[in-house]
Amino acid sequence: MADFIARLLHGLAALLTRLPWPWLLRLGDALAAVMLRRNLREARVARRNLELIHPELLPAQREELQQRIVRTTARQAIETLRLWTRPHEENLALIREHHGIELFDAAIAAGRGVIVAAPHYGNWELLNQWLASHTPLAILYAPPESAIGDAFLRRVRADDAHAQRVTQVRAEGPGVRQLFKLLKDGGVVGVLPDQQPKRGDGEFAPFFGVPALTMTLLGRLAHRTGAAVVFAYCERIDGGRDGRPAFALHIQPAPAAVADADPVVAVTALNEGLERIARRDPAQYQWTYKRYTLRPSGSGYDNPYREIR
Repeated sequence: MADFIARLLHGLAALLTRLPWPWLLRLGDALAAVMLRRNLREARVARRNLELIHPELLPAQREELQQRIVRTTARQAIETLRLWTRPHEENLALIREHHGIELFDAAIAAGRGVIVAAPHYGNWELLNQWLASHTPLAILYAPPESAIGDAFLRRVRADDAHAQRVTQVRAEGPGVRQLFKLLKDGGVVGVLPDQQPKRGDGEFAPFFGVPALTMTLLGRLAHRTGAAVVFAYCERIDGGRDGRPAFALHIQPAPAAVADADPVVAVTALNEGLERIARRDPAQYQWTYKRYTLRPSGSGYDNPYREIR
């Protein structure tokens, strides 16, 4: 039943995204206006995150940034539906600039394995499609709690010839062991490094000055396999006259300390690199995510999103 509903949802999304790009982006803007006017969950989480990371801003400044974040979030959702339901070759034409591909190719050629740390910045689904077009890889993902949501993600991420080069690995014990083997064999692994792990699977390190529980898995993978670690993201840039969105692909070396044997040193370096990317354009980062739910033991701080459902 889950697979049937996932196919139905995919068909409906495909129908919606046949609309021209300018119409779809206006639809995203209308969705953002509803989120803000009705003070929906995404708007409230964004506002709370801004209160945590930018206490120095005036209320009007935080409100302006919140509006930009919510607008980008809504456009991201519409963009992603389009990317999931159109041929990947068509989608990749939206990438107008490429930076750092030679670094990526050199890391693959070295044969020590490559870990692609892909933060929730810009459009990470477009990045996945570019990676799949460039090299076989495995992507670590946390499956949704809903069986329908999981079936939908597996379907949309495997609905193209390039996507057949992608192995989707669940963030569970057997999947993690699979990643170690792939890297030792010189493979490429994609990880979303800024998702909050379960307590016990991470260490706290500052992220925009606030302690954030951060995954130690990426550092362990890098330390034990000797794999190269790169940051990669597709950043929105000014589009053309045709109303289509446009993106710049960036691949950058991660700090060497992300592979440190000390997990606290490793996650601190990881968060420093992620923060530099997020600061390029804060509206393109996923601030609608509850990044700081878990707090350090004995800190005296409570879950800052307790009242946001």
